[in-house]
Amino acid sequence: MARTTSFTKRSLISKANSTMVIATTAAAFVLVFAVVAGRTLVSQMAYQNKVISAKKDALDQLKKDLEARDKLQQAYQDFVHENPNVLGGDPEGTGDKDGDNAKLVLDALPSKYDFPALATSLEKLITSQSLQIVGISGTDEEAAEALKEATPTPESVAMPFQLQIGGSYESIQSFIDVTLKSIRPFKISTMEFSGDESSMTANITAQTYYQPEKSLKITNEVVK
Repeated sequence: MARTTSFTKRSLISKANSTMVIATTAAAFVLVFAVVAGRTLVSQMAYQNKVISAKKDALDQLKKDLEARDKLQQAYQDFVHENPNVLGGDPEGTGDKDGDNAKLVLDALPSKYDFPALATSLEKLITSQSLQIVGISGTDEEAAEALKEATPTPESVAMPFQLQIGGSYESIQSFIDVTLKSIRPFKISTMEFSGDESSMTANITAQTYYQPEKSLKITNEVVK
């Protein structure tokens, strides 16, 4: 009888120890899980707060951009329909000083490197002064310039050319004055004259410019 009681006590103690080990293991597991889950939750909360803050900043910037767009659009409309235009001409007319301001600005500083168009403009200026075109030359860099990527802050690009014109000294002088007063900017580097006052040849080295288009790039920001 004593042996049975002793065996029963040992069994109960062993069972109690096993239960305690299982309970301790379970508690440790729950504690570790809670710590890991808590840290993950805190990390996720911090990340979500960053995302919310970044979205709020983006929304505020978008509202400012929309307001700026509306103001720019109104300013553009006022500028285009200004009468008289910046040259004092009729925005609806077809004369040398006529046309709306948007057209005049594009004529003054084109957005493309277009050498044939430049040659046509020069021919018009030369013939308007009763001068003879001996030669118009230059390097057409249109293909090379077209490969350049647009940027948010484009700078004007020079378009060098050479002219050889013939006529009276007075006509050549008048051409130079018209060129310098032209809405399109011209910079004369050198001039060489030969002949007499009534029949003269002028060799002119000069350059004009074009303004590349401005790019508007919308990017995505990754919140870390």
